[in-house]
Amino acid sequence: MKKSVFSLVLFMSVFFAHAQVSINVNIGTPPSWGPEGNDDSRYYYLPDIDTYYDVSQSQYIYVNNGQWIRERRLPVKYRQYDLYSGYKVVLNDYKGNSPYLYHKKHRANYPKGYHGKPQKNRGSKPVKQHKFENKQKPQKGNSKHDNSNKYKGNSNKGQDHKHNDHH
Repeated sequence: MKKSVFSLVLFMSVFFAHAQVSINVNIGTPPSWGPEGNDDSRYYYLPDIDTYYDVSQSQYIYVNNGQWIRERRLPVKYRQYDLYSGYKVVLNDYKGNSPYLYHKKHRANYPKGYHGKPQKNRGSKPVKQHKFENKQKPQKGNSKHDNSNKYKGNSNKGQDHKHNDHH
């Protein structure tokens, strides 16, 4: 009897541990530009660019030549789109793999320019640095043609270091 109870407890713990791992793997990590407070949602609809985002797969879903495709990056024509500023409609009412089956409904309910409740993003927008911002201007005395400070701090440079021993 003890063996069967132990076996049942062991089986149940393994089963529930596996179920927990599966749930965590399937949800995925929402992007930093995603709306805060929706960590269990799988899809966002981005009305401004008529595109879906699949959180669990980290993929955008959009129409290309009449076909719905999934890509890790936005199409070229939307690469400059600001995901942090754009409105994201969280789709909590769909659990399948093809949110675009309801595209007509989504497009009608959330047209381009749609803004519902104010949203706060999960993370901050990264600050882009331009290449020229990191370069420092040469300071006085450090230009190519000014050698006046060349040996500053090294007063022995070029001097003979012979020691005379007077015994």
